[in-house]
Amino acid sequence: MKSLIARILSTFFGIGYSPLAPGTMGAIAATIIYWYFLPTGGMLWLLALFALTLVGVSLSSITEKEFQDKSGDKNAHDPGIIVLDEVAGVLFALFGISKDFPWVLAALVLFRIFDIVKPFPVNKFEKLPAGWGIMMDDVVAGVIANVILRIAMLFLN
Repeated sequence: MKSLIARILSTFFGIGYSPLAPGTMGAIAATIIYWYFLPTGGMLWLLALFALTLVGVSLSSITEKEFQDKSGDKNAHDPGIIVLDEVAGVLFALFGISKDFPWVLAALVLFRIFDIVKPFPVNKFEKLPAGWGIMMDDVVAGVIANVILRIAMLFLN
């Protein structure tokens, strides 16, 4: 049962099974939820993001282990079906950012670029073990995107 719950949540309710860019689909879903339902910032929201990250480490570790056991590949790291990391990462990118469409789109695009390209230091966090590596590279990609957007907002608003 624990494995099933971990799989449902780490795939963000099945979005991770999308045949077309599951990570991007997870990030888009989280962006839409942010747009309509979530606050733009605040200490409570930031604490919720950190809690999501910690829970995501545990859930993605369980799902990764299950994936390795089923595939027989003990070296399989960060299976594509796990998209809770993209959800957390894009929410970090969006934290405190204006809900005006261009800024939200910029946060999503910048996050995905940093998540896919994995420049330094994102690539270093990917090497952490199990769920830590799965989650933290995306969180760092989201934080970098957020910092860049905040600087841009200072100059453009």
